[in-house]
Amino acid sequence: MDPPEKAQKRRDAAEPPAAPDGGYAWFILVSCFFVFGLTFGVIKSFGVLFVDIQQHFETTAAGTSWITSITVATIHIAAPVASALSARFSHRSVVIVGGLICSSAVVFGALARSLTDLYVTVGFLNGLGYALTWTPTVTMLGLYFEKKRPVANALASAGECILTFSLTPLFQLLIDCFSWRGALLILGGLQLHLCVCGLLLRPMRTSRAAASIRRVTEEEGSFQKDDWDETKPRFQIESELNILEMSDQETVKDCVEDPDETSSLTQSSTSSGQKTKLRTRVQHYVDYTLITNGRFMVYSMFGVFAALGFFAPSLFLVPYARSKGIKEYQAASLLSISAVLDLVGRVFFGWVANLRLIETVQQLTATVILLGTVLLLCPLASTFSELVAFSAAHGLVYGATVAIHITVLPEVVGVERLGSALGFFMLIRSSGGLLGPPIAGFFIDKMDNYGTGFLMSGVALIVSALFLLILHQMNRRVQGTVTTINTAHKQKKSETKCP
Repeated sequence: MDPPEKAQKRRDAAEPPAAPDGGYAWFILVSCFFVFGLTFGVIKSFGVLFVDIQQHFETTAAGTSWITSITVATIHIAAPVASALSARFSHRSVVIVGGLICSSAVVFGALARSLTDLYVTVGFLNGLGYALTWTPTVTMLGLYFEKKRPVANALASAGECILTFSLTPLFQLLIDCFSWRGALLILGGLQLHLCVCGLLLRPMRTSRAAASIRRVTEEEGSFQKDDWDETKPRFQIESELNILEMSDQETVKDCVEDPDETSSLTQSSTSSGQKTKLRTRVQHYVDYTLITNGRFMVYSMFGVFAALGFFAPSLFLVPYARSKGIKEYQAASLLSISAVLDLVGRVFFGWVANLRLIETVQQLTATVILLGTVLLLCPLASTFSELVAFSAAHGLVYGATVAIHITVLPEVVGVERLGSALGFFMLIRSSGGLLGPPIAGFFIDKMDNYGTGFLMSGVALIVSALFLLILHQMNRRVQGTVTTINTAHKQKKSETKCP
């Protein structure tokens, strides 16, 4: 076994470089800004094409809406695949391939002869391309920013709002000039810019071994170890990574004492080393051990219930306003008002989170509770001025929530596991995103009132905040454990130095 000094040097050598929080990191931010806009911004703007596609194929609104539903579902489900491919190859190459898939899918969608063709192209293939571009880019943003990570995420996600503003009137102009098929063709050309965004993703100089060692040594907290033997029960994963080295040392020792046992010990050491190497390699691509991380699973449950309430309000806001007698133009302007305040909320509250006045989990809990409360109050609004106030409040608090909810993830699992964690988080959250609008629609149909959809969304968000409270308590417990261990180590050091 290595002495403590040698073990510490090995850990220091494996330490990956710190996030620069500046310099080339801003180019990563620019890339992520446009990726947000050319993925989720396009999804939000796709409603402009909705009516024309529905009328062209003479289908129902439900049938046409499956295009967007398949896209969103594929983004979430394919996110772990994108994380694994990024670890196997590189973030840059995966994003470039994803951009090519997006562009090709939309171009072929413009040639669709049936709604099924659009399901496959603009729905599935386009969603797959979005997953291959969005997931690696957000992961790279988390690697390049640490101290400024909250404001970086807020600025990057602002691309979704800004490009939504730009693409919505552009799509309408293209439809008027070239029909919806021509609009899709031009959109396919625009999405080639995702490849340019991928070219900007310069990898950090971190070896795979360094990332793997750091990931396992930071499991459930950054514990500093001076004496490996005393902390062995608490760090079982690290002992697995060191088993090959330990076995080799024991083999040499036993060979001197009993040469007849050399063959069996060598075989045992080789077999154990191969298993350890395979396990480490698999975890590097798909870190399946995340499902055993209690804090990650609690945060994932927050994501499921939050997704139940995230998507329904924007879908039913205009129909709700129309049901209250609001004119079409005024009803549509409510979404614009909400989008403007959404942008303000993302940037401002991302900056507030960057000040570290309170823990990010506490800030996220407060914004989620506020968002749920605003949605619960929506059925009380009946006039245009009241709906304007609701739209402004909803957009502001929604932006404040979206700006920091991804920022919490690296704080829960560590930045080295962010790629796999983001993929698994998106996969688990997909159930909430898919079920949210249908459940809200079910209550609307039963009660014949669009206001019940907002009530359902508000309740789901309040429930999701409960999981954040649980996560906060778990974080405090882990921090207390780290403090206790460090204090014990310092006391032992002082006792050892005393004659």
